[in-house]
Amino acid sequence: MVVPLIAASPPPLLPCPAEAGWELVAGARLPRRGAEGEPLGGYSAASYRSQSDVLLLLSDAPRGRVDAWSGVRQLGRVPLRPLFRLELQGSPQAPLPAEIDAEGLVVIGERLWVASEGRRSAARPAQLLAVDRSSGLLQRAYPLPADWQPAPGRGLEANQGPESLALLRRPGRTDVLLMAAESPLKQDPPAQVRLLGWSLEPTGAKARPLARLAIPAGKGWGLTDLLVVDAAGPSPGLLALLRRFQAPARWQVLLAHYPLPGEGADPKAEPEAVLEPIHQWDLIAAGLPPDNWEALTPGPTQADGRPSLLLASDDNFSALQDNHLALLAPRRREPCPPNR
Repeated sequence: MVVPLIAASPPPLLPCPAEAGWELVAGARLPRRGAEGEPLGGYSAASYRSQSDVLLLLSDAPRGRVDAWSGVRQLGRVPLRPLFRLELQGSPQAPLPAEIDAEGLVVIGERLWVASEGRRSAARPAQLLAVDRSSGLLQRAYPLPADWQPAPGRGLEANQGPESLALLRRPGRTDVLLMAAESPLKQDPPAQVRLLGWSLEPTGAKARPLARLAIPAGKGWGLTDLLVVDAAGPSPGLLALLRRFQAPARWQVLLAHYPLPGEGADPKAEPEAVLEPIHQWDLIAAGLPPDNWEALTPGPTQADGRPSLLLASDDNFSALQDNHLALLAPRRREPCPPNR
């Protein structure tokens, strides 16, 4: 079964004033097993289509899989309904590694764009994958830039990204996929993660560095997903989901708002610029269950007209964790302008 899904720029999604924060309006757990007893989970990225109420969840199962669900508008009131599952597969023109770690997802027309996390090895490279949405067949794999590749004292750490992928779409301009490392590259200062822009040209995706994002200092912090907000408005920005685990069982989850970096044909763009958060919110304090939150996508419009964020957690196929879903809506106070 194929449900038409077209990625679009999300509506404004920020609290007003920023200090008002976020309200947890609904939550649920997904089942651990499907109708045929197959394990479900490992959900690392999400793409929600409000018009059809269809949620795609990308699993980091060894070969990569997309599970489709319906019923997000009634989250917490009735169970979500499974629609179909799509296994990622290699093709003769583009073989898929024996194991991948699918972590980021953007849907554009008939194509799925997937960020695959690496292990600093030729057998499990970090890549950007272009996948046919109907068949799950890999169409093309794009290697990451040289600075991100494993070399002595350089490149991505093993199992440290890329974990995020977001669409920047603006009228009259080429679509750009934004991809961030989960943690600093080996050659980079601490508490800074690199941001790439993949321009989707007719000949394929072309990567260029955009900036670095400042993340909290301290061992264990990482960036797990990105979302462009108000792309066509006067103040576009980025939301980043930040996560930290401390043994034996302490989770911290922040949502950070960054300015959108300069990109495109601007000769003054500074790819080494470090962007500090404009604001950040503690999502555990906002009501999220402490767990491994990794996925971020615009959710359905609420009855009061507010937009929402839909988040998903990755259970790592562990009995000690859950596949949570949560809907967050921005709090708005007077004299903030009404929702558009």
